[in-house]
Amino acid sequence: MSPKELPMLSKRDLRGTTCVVFDVLRATSTIVTALHHGAQAIVPVSEIAEALALRRKQPGILLGGERDGVKIRAAQTGGIDFDLGNSPREYTPERVRGKTIVSTTTNGTRALRACAAAQTILAASFLNLTATARAVQRLRASSIVLVCAGTRENVATEDVLAAGALGEMLIGWDEPDGEPALSGSRAGSLHRKGIYEFSDAVEITLRSWRKAKPNLFAPVANAENARRLLAIPELRDDVAFCLQSDVFDLTAVLGRDGAIRSLV
Repeated sequence: MSPKELPMLSKRDLRGTTCVVFDVLRATSTIVTALHHGAQAIVPVSEIAEALALRRKQPGILLGGERDGVKIRAAQTGGIDFDLGNSPREYTPERVRGKTIVSTTTNGTRALRACAAAQTILAASFLNLTATARAVQRLRASSIVLVCAGTRENVATEDVLAAGALGEMLIGWDEPDGEPALSGSRAGSLHRKGIYEFSDAVEITLRSWRKAKPNLFAPVANAENARRLLAIPELRDDVAFCLQSDVFDLTAVLGRDGAIRSLV
């Protein structure tokens, strides 16, 4: 639920694990949008220097990302502006079709990289939530870790809600009547529902989602990252864009070569 937990992932045995990474505002939403609009691949990196090094090796790639929410400029790179920021609305078919994009963001790309040891890594958002849930079911991993990228070092409301929405889909689809429930026997710190055992953290995301979903914009608009974006005129529309449900029917998978590609 928090970026402070990411270092623990490197200490876990993730060989049989599917990691689903959420950075709703905005890295994973932007990745999914770019892939839908025809980008060949997105390469997430942690640092600006890594992105610049890849550009030197492959001059045809595009550089995308942000620091403090806005596009990375020459003053931060030592000479060049990035081609794109981190607004999904920038990643139009005309800009990205057929392109490989190297992206570095404050939290999202680091969260993706933190999952490197996992069997499968998916980039998820509200925009492709149902497609992601179906992929998770098909994978039948021995464990599933929902990773919320957060804002700075803090929990991000929008990521928690997206994780809860995915959890509800997975648990609900396991129910004959399609209606998930949280009550059940406990095994240590785990709750059991159908074929799933889930942690207290997952229960928190589920309860948060169920409270918020009738009017999702309201709680997200009050969150730290959304407040920052809403205060920037050219970025304020990103918040509503990223809260759309199931606009894209694709799964975004981070491969062993470090690139995220689309599985439709």
